[in-house]
Amino acid sequence: MPDRARILVVLTNHSAYPSRPDKTGLWLAELTHFLDVVDAAGYEADFVSPGGGPVPLDERSLGWLYLNSETRKYLKNPAFMSSLKNTKAATDVDPTDYAAIYYAGGHGTMWDFRDSAALRNLGERIYRQGGVVSAVCHGVAALLDLQDRNGRPLVAGRKVTGFSTREEWLSGLKGQVPFLLEDELIAKGARYSKALLPFTSFVVVDGRIATGQNPGSSKAIAKAVVKLLGEPALVKEGSP
Repeated sequence: MPDRARILVVLTNHSAYPSRPDKTGLWLAELTHFLDVVDAAGYEADFVSPGGGPVPLDERSLGWLYLNSETRKYLKNPAFMSSLKNTKAATDVDPTDYAAIYYAGGHGTMWDFRDSAALRNLGERIYRQGGVVSAVCHGVAALLDLQDRNGRPLVAGRKVTGFSTREEWLSGLKGQVPFLLEDELIAKGARYSKALLPFTSFVVVDGRIATGQNPGSSKAIAKAVVKLLGEPALVKEGSP
């Protein structure tokens, strides 16, 4: 197993909607709430993005409704803000250094997570070496094209969640995204489920795959990852 103290956190580089004037990118709380939990548990998190370099912040995630005091402190931290401007490219990361990978969300991920061969390589290799694959909200898009050692979708037959079609509609962004995550997960054979009420915390764990439905699930998905990392390693490729 790799160093169990390190988690690879994947962030988007994409900021533009097809026709909206505001900008998308990383949903900030999906990163900061995750960091709060894993840092407290003693894990080190390293940032990576598909192309490396700057990570844009979703403008709506910085609004008063979503930006609480816990998240605001990160915006005032020069070291943290610098790390968002200087992420490593996915091609420059060695997956054997990590015990888990976490794909943070934000609508930007719908454009650059799924189509990145380098991100697929990281996720598949970390999983096959016995690590944890986790994602929240739109970050679950990164799991769509991951494959097991037999070339089947990694999510096929697995219990997962992710940003729902209803939540996309309620957000007013259903017509902006290149695909609907819920529909695509089901098309890949995933056993998709969601919370009864939209935008409430909901996390699904199936073996070493952990997924959260929406931004409100960020702390819960972090706790699930910490719990999985504390369990005995499942090192066989394709093990549950």
